[in-house]
Amino acid sequence: MEKLKSVLGFGGILSAEDIGYIVSHYKSRTLKSGQHFQEFHKICNEIAFIENGIVRVYAADENGNEVTKYFVRENQFFVDLESYYTAKPSADAFQAMVDCETYTISKSVLEKLCEEVPNLFIFIKSLTETALLNKIKDNDFLNFGDAKTKYLEFVRRYPALAQQVPQQYIASYLKITPQSLSRLRKELVKGNNR
Repeated sequence: MEKLKSVLGFGGILSAEDIGYIVSHYKSRTLKSGQHFQEFHKICNEIAFIENGIVRVYAADENGNEVTKYFVRENQFFVDLESYYTAKPSADAFQAMVDCETYTISKSVLEKLCEEVPNLFIFIKSLTETALLNKIKDNDFLNFGDAKTKYLEFVRRYPALAQQVPQQYIASYLKITPQSLSRLRKELVKGNNR
């Protein structure tokens, strides 16, 4: 819970007293590797924070194939914003890639807290803006370069993800086939052993 407290301290918007009060409303939730936090077509009514672990966010294409959209890492909040705000079933699913320790807060509790702690709304707004900007920056490299360039950039930016996330999900995220990624990794290992 220390990481959650630290992130809630971001920007100095919330006082230590406010943070303590807000954190007391979060519930601990452990996810085993492969377990879903949220399945497709469910209405999202809670926000989660990853204290430890990695969560994959994915959708299904028109043929029903899973397409990895992004990964959520330690010290990050995650929510299906569209489902959360519209109360419509989610088109995305959230799955633990490794054992995860998360903290969750329900929409109704958060709304009540925003009334009690006015700065919480400001904090959420600034955090959401930062997260969206980071997501744009994070996904920028996916649109440029060949498979090798994208994979090397992925490894540079996210070394822990490259080590812990199964290869097929990394391939899906990079929009290349698992076979291409496997060949690429072999080439790179061979090149490093010369």
